[in-house]
Amino acid sequence: MPESVASEVVSAMVGGMFSASALYPLEVLKTRMQAESKKPTSNPQEETATNSTEDSSDNNNAANGSESSEKQTLKHQYSLAASEGMSSYASLMYQYEGGITPFYAGVGTSAVQSATEKALYFFAYTFFKNGYVNLTGSSNIGTISNLILGCMAEWAHLPVTLPIDCVTTAIQTDDKNRGAFVLLGNILSEKGIGGFYKGIQAYTVLCLKPAIQYTVYEQVKKIVLAARRGGNAGRKMVDESLSAAEAFLLGMVARIVATMLTYPYLRAKVMLQSTYGNAKIKPTIPQMISEQFSEGGVWGLYQGIGPELTRGVFSAALMMMVKERIGVMVRALIDGRDQQRQQQQR
Repeated sequence: MPESVASEVVSAMVGGMFSASALYPLEVLKTRMQAESKKPTSNPQEETATNSTEDSSDNNNAANGSESSEKQTLKHQYSLAASEGMSSYASLMYQYEGGITPFYAGVGTSAVQSATEKALYFFAYTFFKNGYVNLTGSSNIGTISNLILGCMAEWAHLPVTLPIDCVTTAIQTDDKNRGAFVLLGNILSEKGIGGFYKGIQAYTVLCLKPAIQYTVYEQVKKIVLAARRGGNAGRKMVDESLSAAEAFLLGMVARIVATMLTYPYLRAKVMLQSTYGNAKIKPTIPQMISEQFSEGGVWGLYQGIGPELTRGVFSAALMMMVKERIGVMVRALIDGRDQQRQQQQR
């Protein structure tokens, strides 16, 4: 494996696992809020009255009706809280689901998913980038070419990472607190292998998210480094890597741009994996986006954007900061090994 690819893969894997674990409670909030639907339901109080009248002669049915009404009421409260913001939703989760425990449900699976996704993405992206440079003979990759290479790299890792993402989403939205293996078995028994690829059609657009993010990052990074070289023209050695603060800030900006452009499709994907997971007839992605818009206007399209931006921006910033620093260390190790080889050959 080419050494530049090794550097990218190791640094991206460690950075991805670190950022995903550090900000996981926000990931849970984001996914839960995205999965909430405002579909019209009967009034909980009316349901209680109806159940009480119809089942007055049957205590068991009355108890079942009361329990169902309580669940419906709580579901209504969660839906309202999702539209109010992440602090309201987090308060409900803490109050009704046992403190901080639900905020860390599936953290191990998420860390594995993030590490695998980032490692495979940067492996594929670096592989495609090296191939592009070899074919064109130019190391200057334009914005459009970067976007295309990024989309290809995103599709390359989906066969492996989308099933992990599907299981992680199931853990985060499961109201029965079942484990990963139980949910994995349920998905296999109910839907087969295809159940792990629910929402894949959303990636016709979502593949642009990391492509946009890393293209913005790489293009601005080129500008920063070019300006640095211009300002240090008299010096022999110029640092060709970003500082931790530069990588952090640049990662934040790149993630904001990518998220705002693709978020409606991201929410539609989560709803396909959770709200519509067991539906016999599933709507298409455009139909879901249209439904979200009709229910809540522009805000309906961006429900859950608060925790997604907060988590995503800091996750991307942390990941790029760690990746940049680890990349420097890996390259230093590789350069040191090469120098030892050259000295031995002499």
